Amino acid sequence: MGGPVPADAGGRHDPGVEQLADAWVAAIHARGFVSAGRAELYGLLSGAAWWTTAVVDGRAEVEMAADVGAELVAAHLTDSAALRCSLDVLSAHFTDRITDPARLQRFTAAVGALSAGYARTLQERTRTEQDRISTAAFAARSAAENARWRSEARYGAVFENTALGISVADVGGRILEANRALTDMLGYRPGELVGRSVFEFIHPQDTPEMWPQIQAMLAGRVGHVRTEKTYFRKDGEQVWTQLVVSLIRDPDGSPRHLVAMIEDVTERHRLQSRLRHQAEHDPLTGLPNRALFFRRLTAALDAGPDAKIGVCYLDLDGFKAVNDTLGHDAGDQLLRTVAQRLHEALGDDGHTVARMGGDEFVVLVEDCPGADQLRSVAERALEVVRRQVRLRGREVVVSASIGIVAWPVPEDASGPRYRGGAAELMQAADTTMYWAKRDGRDRIAVFDLARHRNDVHLFELAGRMPGALDRGEFDLEYQPLVSFADGSVTGVEALARWRTADGDRLGPDVFIPLAEQSGLIVPLGLHLLHRACSDAQDWVAADPGRSFVLSVNIAGRQLRQDDAVERIVEVLGETGWPAESLQLELTESDLMSASGRPVEALQELSRLGVRIAIDDFGTGYSNLAYLHRLPVDVLKLAGSFVSARDAPGRDTAHEVDSPVILSAMIDLAHSLGLRVIAESVETVEQAEHLRSVGCDDGQGFLMSEPLPPGRIGALLDSGFGAEFGFGPKPDAV
Repeated sequence: MGGPVPADAGGRHDPGVEQLADAWVAAIHARGFVSAGRAELYGLLSGAAWWTTAVVDGRAEVEMAADVGAELVAAHLTDSAALRCSLDVLSAHFTDRITDPARLQRFTAAVGALSAGYARTLQERTRTEQDRISTAAFAARSAAENARWRSEARYGAVFENTALGISVADVGGRILEANRALTDMLGYRPGELVGRSVFEFIHPQDTPEMWPQIQAMLAGRVGHVRTEKTYFRKDGEQVWTQLVVSLIRDPDGSPRHLVAMIEDVTERHRLQSRLRHQAEHDPLTGLPNRALFFRRLTAALDAGPDAKIGVCYLDLDGFKAVNDTLGHDAGDQLLRTVAQRLHEALGDDGHTVARMGGDEFVVLVEDCPGADQLRSVAERALEVVRRQVRLRGREVVVSASIGIVAWPVPEDASGPRYRGGAAELMQAADTTMYWAKRDGRDRIAVFDLARHRNDVHLFELAGRMPGALDRGEFDLEYQPLVSFADGSVTGVEALARWRTADGDRLGPDVFIPLAEQSGLIVPLGLHLLHRACSDAQDWVAADPGRSFVLSVNIAGRQLRQDDAVERIVEVLGETGWPAESLQLELTESDLMSASGRPVEALQELSRLGVRIAIDDFGTGYSNLAYLHRLPVDVLKLAGSFVSARDAPGRDTAHEVDSPVILSAMIDLAHSLGLRVIAESVETVEQAEHLRSVGCDDGQGFLMSEPLPPGRIGALLDSGFGAEFGFGPKPDAV
């Protein structure tokens, strides 16, 4: 089927093809559509399975699927239920094997082509039968002029007993004769059609195009008219027919009669409509699927340059948890419920609500004035999703993250107007939906062109990072840690920098999150640690009397590696830097989430003498209880604690005394045996205040900006005096 299977086709004995063929044979044979045995039927359908799989896999053109449909008819599988059975087998086989949009598109095209090939071949067979019957009828009619006694019986038998509807009309369309099949088809009694115009039964939308075709036949420009027409039955129901109209002329060539052969193809039309609906709608929810949505979206975009379109891209929050805890049946029920509610809430307003796949839905708003109306639609969608759903006897509440895009996106300061087609619009909507996820879920995010371009820029940076690491573009600068007690430099913090090949200088706030997302943070972190320890060892080698702490940032993901401790110890061994002079800084969020292997790694490092510091303490949900279970030595206060008391316009009327909070926090840290370092110290007043409340060390631009390695040696030998706010603690605060 679909042509011979190539002799060198690697997939000829593919288990998937054989599985499809077996399932196809079993389904057809079980329903008794053909009298052939299973072996003969397998010979018919194994080729069909191979070619259909080849089309879906992209190894054959979609036209081969049409040939498969034609071969089904040739194999006498002409019952409409046989086609439905075949499509059910194909859908069941390929559903779990479709893993990407391109394969889904090819499968949809293959199903459509197979159905079209089947219908076309079946139609051609019927047409051949029509032509044969028509020829016999017309021959009998002509013969009646010369041998009426013999031909009338033959013509009458054909006219009355054929399953096709036949009518004879004058050239004006008035019916002169109609057989029983036609009167039954249109719901009339015998004789009721005679004398009526054929145009009374044609659908109003078809009439204007039908008459010009008849005129062309009367004028001799065409021999016959063949078309598909919709007729009205007597009870008002519609009948879809395949119509062939021929002209009978007098001996002098003048038009005399119009003879119409009419086949009822209503069932075939309904089958095609069902197939089209199945190809365009999600089987679980009944909503339009991705293919139909993109077709409507493309049509809306093609309406003109002034078309204004809105898209709401919705993803359920916590859907995986429902599947994992209540089962996939409950997950399916949740999707059906949400789909129905979205359709009822938004579909009646003319918006297209579609399921894109998984737990993602999308709403198309045509003639959208702008983002305000689109936000209103999104808020209604969010309210619908938040309603309780009863699953397996439990009340379940879910939320959604929604990204909205009003198209076209206007030009802004970040660059020219954002343009593109359906793919670009949906990419923007998908990106915006993930912004809503990233910003906390259960919310609406509006597409922002500047943010999008920044995301694209960061994505490009992430792609360049592995090569940058190989080329040595990452280096370090150092900022001193200064004792408030005597102004001496107690240590330095290593701060990563990326000097890109095109001359940009990027800070860790830009590239460290990218490295953590991609996993590059592990090799990058080791590279920076090795570089920092090597620099520190060089400073000591230049002056063996120097003693200071080297503080290096480390990410929680690095500690989750099985060999994290071994790799750090290896760096210390290669560089000669002592473990007791190394301080590793982790953010508060990393420490709060530390459990299992990361905690074990911290404990092992602490036993080796490595100091553990909490960086940016106070930026998140601070819970000092975890300080008891983790080997923490140092607390680094976030810069916001230092700068808040000096912030311009700060409202102090309704806040607790900041010095009291700061002092209490430092006292608590000291009671736990922790050393306290204040970050972002920028003014003498800040330094004096921190010294007065007992803070141990400070770090910030007041003392020094981050410096390259070559300038650190001299800084280690210097100190900072009273003019910087350092020195003995005053007697009173």
